[in-house]
Amino acid sequence: MTMRVLLVEDESLVAMLLEDCLAELGYEVAATVADVDAALQAVQEGNLDLALLDINLGGTLSFPIAEELDARGVPYIFVTGYAQGGIPEKYRHRHGLQKPFHLLISPI
Repeated sequence: MTMRVLLVEDESLVAMLLEDCLAELGYEVAATVADVDAALQAVQEGNLDLALLDINLGGTLSFPIAEELDARGVPYIFVTGYAQGGIPEKYRHRHGLQKPFHLLISPI
């Protein structure tokens, strides 16, 4: 069964790169959204296996999305240009992809 991934990214070029990489790796992008409200709606609609979350969405932080994903038991990975110190302690144990990145070379 194909894993369904929610992609939360406000930079359109980065979103397209990630969509292409995920498709090449055999994942289905369930939705690509650029803001917290749209992401929360996608999470509430359910049927997600994984989420990739940009931390800074046009000046709004994505941590409310992470909280909702935690409540629903959906794993997520932060995609961020922040150093580890820019992430609240509560989330530092989470996996992350550091921007800028070139491409994903193995399945998540």
